[in-house]
Amino acid sequence: MSARPTPENASLTSTAAFGFVLADEDFAFICSFVYQHCGIVLGEHKRQLVQGRLGRRLRALQLRGFDAYVELLRNDPHSELGELASAISTNVTSFFREMHHYDLLVDELLPRWLDAKRNGERLRIWSAGCSTGEEPYALAMVLAEALEQSGKSLDARILATDLSPQALEAARQGEYMLDRLGGVSEARRRRWFLRGEGSYQGFARIHPRLRELVSIEPLNLLHAWPMRGPFDAIFCRNVVIYFDKPTKQKLFERYAELLCPGGYLFLGHSESMHGLSDAFDLVGRTVYRKRAA
Repeated sequence: MSARPTPENASLTSTAAFGFVLADEDFAFICSFVYQHCGIVLGEHKRQLVQGRLGRRLRALQLRGFDAYVELLRNDPHSELGELASAISTNVTSFFREMHHYDLLVDELLPRWLDAKRNGERLRIWSAGCSTGEEPYALAMVLAEALEQSGKSLDARILATDLSPQALEAARQGEYMLDRLGGVSEARRRRWFLRGEGSYQGFARIHPRLRELVSIEPLNLLHAWPMRGPFDAIFCRNVVIYFDKPTKQKLFERYAELLCPGGYLFLGHSESMHGLSDAFDLVGRTVYRKRAA
């Protein structure tokens, strides 16, 4: 075990970036804590990332070192969980990322669902790991356009969930710098965004119509889920890459329980369900359909 830095010798053993050293026992506890509560697997190769990112958190909390942070986690594991998960994960997202998924929705799935449903019936899509909101709002754009084209009045909603408090707050704000709209067509920019003026110049805000379609809520995928479904589709993209095999298997099992018969599960470009679930058939590039019972 490496020695814990004391306040007296911390400056002699500190990292140049943040002034904190991550002792072996503290790193081991953080890895175990994160796996237990978030399902995220951290290996030794992630040590520098954990030290750097959590060093910023220690400064924000005005803690003396990682031993004090570990003590905080032991005493009140839930109060810091969202901040910790946010610090060690990477919230990389964009509007209409992996466009082939949206093409499938627009060209096949939404027309099929809308044709089969009667006025007033439910249509539900879940964005699990919604990050700062680009994914659920992009889904809301294609959903709103499909509803308008069909002329039907459905009980249509998109649930957007994440564990990160900062990501959820950004999603609720729905305000984005213009350079973040690279994946949005010019027609959709004019239709679904309000351009900022004055001090908000260079920003755009999501149209209120899209906000009406999206519910943004905190959720830990490993904990109990309050919603009962069923969902027509679940987007869980670039989330399970952080999980080990048993956690993935359990998560896919729970998704299958919430999807309606023939419902769809969308994964990220580097993710696969191969050898992890018998409840789905691969029907497209990282697109899976729930098998009939």
